[in-house]
Amino acid sequence: MAAGRLYVVATPLGNLEDLTLRAARILRETALVACEDTRRTGVLLKAHRISTPMTSYFEHNERWKGERILEALRSGRDVALVSDAGTPGISDPGYRLVRDARREGIHVLPVPGPSAAVAALCVSGLPTDRFLFVGFLPARAGARRRALSELASVRETLVLYESPVRLAAALEDMEAVFGDREAFLCREATKLHEEYVLASIGALRRLVAERGQVKGEVVLVVAGASAAPAETESVEALFDRLTRDGRSRREAVKEIAARLELPARDVYARVLDRRTGGR
Repeated sequence: MAAGRLYVVATPLGNLEDLTLRAARILRETALVACEDTRRTGVLLKAHRISTPMTSYFEHNERWKGERILEALRSGRDVALVSDAGTPGISDPGYRLVRDARREGIHVLPVPGPSAAVAALCVSGLPTDRFLFVGFLPARAGARRRALSELASVRETLVLYESPVRLAAALEDMEAVFGDREAFLCREATKLHEEYVLASIGALRRLVAERGQVKGEVVLVVAGASAAPAETESVEALFDRLTRDGRSRREAVKEIAARLELPARDVYARVLDRRTGGR
């Protein structure tokens, strides 16, 4: 018996009308829909009068549930993989099921459609010819600043996902590491209270701080590093400011090196030379 096919099906970000005709047909014709949350996907299926059985597949049950889905595919049943919204496999465990299916020679077919990252990028007004999808930044402040320092010299437009509860802190760290670059806030794309704001990182930080509480799905699009660094602060002044803000000496040196596109050893040598009085 031939194995079934695994369809990776993009679903609407919010507006249920954004389901493609092909996606609706595939969801009707497959034997099973594997989804993050059966309640959320159930709303979509009901809206389009689709009665295909569902099974949950998410980060905390992926190991044992993935094997059950593979068993269905091995038995010749077609399966549709969906996420709560957008394209499966982007910052969710769907890629693991795809990887395991491919290892077994099972056909994996894309049914393209909405993606939050691409939706935000295409309406941001920032360069789209080259971009880097970052996904979610680390939740802890120190790890987040280190991750941003590694991105500070990237020239491509950056596309990031962020939790609404960490948005203010993330923007504050971005402003400290990147400077006040142009950025775009996309919140609740295609939903009732969708919001799109193009401004500087600092302006977005102030906007979010004034609100106090932010709700909904958030995508940030941030301009890449300039070809010629716009930083005017000296290495020494930057070091003093960053260490006053709580960075360790090592973190400050790494951050300065990324911003000014200098070797970290040169930055450290300048700081050390000043502290030792040039001896």
